[in-house]
Amino acid sequence: MLDRLDKALRARPERPAVLSATRSGGTRVRATRGELAELADDFAAALHARGLRAGDTVGVAVRPGPRALAVLLALWRLGLRGAVLDPGAGAEVLRARLALARPALVLADGAAQAVAGWARPLARRAALELPELASLGPVATVGPRLPGCAPALERGASRAGVPTGYDGDGDAVVVFTSGTTSRPRAVVHTRAGLAAGMETVSELFVGGGEGPVLGGTFFVLVPSLTHGAPVALPARSPPPLARQLARLGPRDTYLTPPQLRDALGAGARFGGRVWTGSAPAGAGLLDRVRAAGAEQAWGVYALTELFPAAAVESREKADFEGAGDLVGSPLPGVRAAVDADGQLLLTGPAARDRYLGEEPDPWVATGDRARLDGAGRIVLEGRCKDMVIKPGGEHLPKPVRTGPARAGGGAGRAGRDPGG
Repeated sequence: MLDRLDKALRARPERPAVLSATRSGGTRVRATRGELAELADDFAAALHARGLRAGDTVGVAVRPGPRALAVLLALWRLGLRGAVLDPGAGAEVLRARLALARPALVLADGAAQAVAGWARPLARRAALELPELASLGPVATVGPRLPGCAPALERGASRAGVPTGYDGDGDAVVVFTSGTTSRPRAVVHTRAGLAAGMETVSELFVGGGEGPVLGGTFFVLVPSLTHGAPVALPARSPPPLARQLARLGPRDTYLTPPQLRDALGAGARFGGRVWTGSAPAGAGLLDRVRAAGAEQAWGVYALTELFPAAAVESREKADFEGAGDLVGSPLPGVRAAVDADGQLLLTGPAARDRYLGEEPDPWVATGDRARLDGAGRIVLEGRCKDMVIKPGGEHLPKPVRTGPARAGGGAGRAGRDPGG
């Protein structure tokens, strides 16, 4: 799909691609489709000029937006592996995990370098921490340079000899998930697996009609832009987000449950279809979204290892009367099973290839206790082992609760939320 996106951007270069909101909720064009393609060309030429070749690892610490998407397109074109540096993971955890995926280059925007440098004390208050980036490898700044930033990634490098694409498979991205500093876990997705996940999301979005999409993740940006829809990045605070929703009128909206709750608290109205994941999203919350005007409200069950795995619409979830939390039928291509201990296992074309440093395994152990009902739908019954994250990033087990938590292998679980 990333190859198709590259071609699609060039087909209608004048059209808006990535949007953002003003404080009044108005729409601002962050990048047109042509500007996004040109930026990706520039990044690919710069990386090639630095001697990076297929299979090399590039650390990425760039906030979601046009630059981050252009970096992804450039890495994809050259066959490079991106290691996503998440400041929410903590410096020590990231440092330990990156010992298994040493970057040949780290691309970071000014904000990420501030978190890793002069703004570290402030960032820690928000539970954000990055290691000293220069300790991971050479650093280049993407976007505006703040005081103390590394030199900028060169713009305007010669495009002669730069590959126009990469036909092989191989690793595409490394995403870090829970574990401990002594046993880091880094999820490795191949190019084929990443493409399969994006195709699944694309199929979910089919039938949404015309109009923009609101959402900030790559799994929203790439399929939407490929099909010609502009994507608006959500406003960061609730009142502007509520105003943005009112003025934009998106056909599809993807927000996390906390974003949805905050937006509802600010009086937001919805339309079209609303999708949520990345944290527990119960029937109460989905019903509130529909009551606020959404035609459909969907909970998406997903993991860092397999995104997305299942989805359920609010009406189906509300009608479920059995014990546990219904998260829906496995999406096309996804197979589900339950092991002897009651743990949910998943596999499919979009599943991670392996954990870094380990052998490939087609089945993903989710860490969730579950059962499959008579229709083959997944019903969660809790966590096999819940985790408590200590300030230093260590993970300790605690007793199992009645609903799933955002821990273990899951990057986004749609769980029980009685209070909505």
